[in-house]
Amino acid sequence: MGNVSEASNEPLSRLHIGAEKKTRRRGGPKIMLVIVAVAIVAAVAIFLAMRKGDRAAVPAKGSSSATVAAAGGVAATTDGMASIPTASVKTGEPALTVSGYVIPRERIEISPKFMGTVKWIGVKKGDEVKKNDVIVLLEDDEYRARVMETEGRLALAEANLTNAEINLKRQIELAHHDVDSARALDDALRLRDGGVAEVKTARGQLALAQTYLDWCTIHAPINGTILEKLVNPNELVVPQSFGGGNGPSTAFLAMADLTDLQVEIDLNEADTPKVHMKQRCRISPEAYPDKKYTGYVAEIAPEANRSKGTLQVKVQVENPDHFLTPELTAKVDFLAD
Repeated sequence: MGNVSEASNEPLSRLHIGAEKKTRRRGGPKIMLVIVAVAIVAAVAIFLAMRKGDRAAVPAKGSSSATVAAAGGVAATTDGMASIPTASVKTGEPALTVSGYVIPRERIEISPKFMGTVKWIGVKKGDEVKKNDVIVLLEDDEYRARVMETEGRLALAEANLTNAEINLKRQIELAHHDVDSARALDDALRLRDGGVAEVKTARGQLALAQTYLDWCTIHAPINGTILEKLVNPNELVVPQSFGGGNGPSTAFLAMADLTDLQVEIDLNEADTPKVHMKQRCRISPEAYPDKKYTGYVAEIAPEANRSKGTLQVKVQVENPDHFLTPELTAKVDFLAD
């Protein structure tokens, strides 16, 4: 029996794990944890080193990585990374570049001085006219009649004055010889003075009628170009609108001198310290980028636009030509002094 028991226990003894093996197996997870921790620390160290490299200072002048001044006042290195802003802009170089719109310095809208009907209009959009050229005629029959009427009144008043002066002269002679009374002389003086007043009134009425007649002929106020034609023959025109937007026209034409142009700019309020009166400028229209014009700051608005946060600036163009057309977009370089 004893031998059988020993033989049956032999397979079980083979399954027994020694103490040294148990110790080695328990130490394995600890080693893995140590390896993972070391890897994490190494990754953090590499990340911090890369961040420190990104924040490295820009190389000084004379180093192998030279800096190049960018147009906006920021230096750029040869490897493409941004650098610190430049201290100042050189004289004659753009200190600021802004876009605006070409406008005539003076845009004139010609309207009638009284209500009337257009009889003839002799210009169209784009026509060039000279100062005092006849461009519009209004119907003037009524005003010609008024002139004739007041001319008749003036003639009658002058005749009455002539008669009053003759009568006064006669009364003076009679009073000198004591033939007539002093009262008759006073009456003659009153009639003469009344005649003078009537002549003056008639002349004023004639001048008024003639003025209205002259207003029926519209002349160009300046040398310029017709920008808009707003009426046609037989249309009613008035000095100011009434009855809403569908009422009669209030202007015949819009015109301007296209040799006197400006660029109107809405300047961001943050850029106002870079602009001043008489500052030199360079202008180029967006439609013709190869065209360059010189100019200067001619006007700075006295107040800003609160809703837009802008300040209106007008730049006078010194050498405009036919390429510069009102309402075109133009780029303006404000040059440093």
